[in-house]
Amino acid sequence: MAAPQKTVVIASNSIPKTKATREGFAQLLPGSYEFQGISVPSNVAEQPFSDEETLSGATNRARNAQKELPNADFWVGIEGGVEPRDGSIFNFAWIVVIGKDGKLGRARTAGYFLPEKTCELLRQGVELGHADDQIFGQTNSKNKKGSVGILTDGVVDRADFYTQAVILALIPFKNASLTF
Repeated sequence: MAAPQKTVVIASNSIPKTKATREGFAQLLPGSYEFQGISVPSNVAEQPFSDEETLSGATNRARNAQKELPNADFWVGIEGGVEPRDGSIFNFAWIVVIGKDGKLGRARTAGYFLPEKTCELLRQGVELGHADDQIFGQTNSKNKKGSVGILTDGVVDRADFYTQAVILALIPFKNASLTF
């Protein structure tokens, strides 16, 4: 008899975030899932500007999704952020997964420094996706390949950027007998 389908709520309707969540679950916790996206607030700035603010945004998204759709098995919050470092700005994201039993998984993506033109716009309060659209002549790039995809010429796109961290955030669920 097949295991019952589990529901995963993604605290976003972003195509890259949805794709990364689906791929992360498929790779580390294969099974039958229904994925549902929901737009919920992060309760942080539109462009988080520190590691702590970005982690808070991901946590808030997962918890807000849980409040909106409480009967799921997992809630996933993904928040991209930037942080000033060494005179430049470093880009990364946090992923938070909450299980119906209250278990919490968290992981951060790899990161990279942004071009100076992008940094200038970010310092003026422009969100990264809008800055990329403006600088690189794109439209809604954050729902496509994202900044990382633009800068790597598609070798790593925004979904790829998130997928590994989704997998890492699922480690506590893969290793249920361990305490994290």
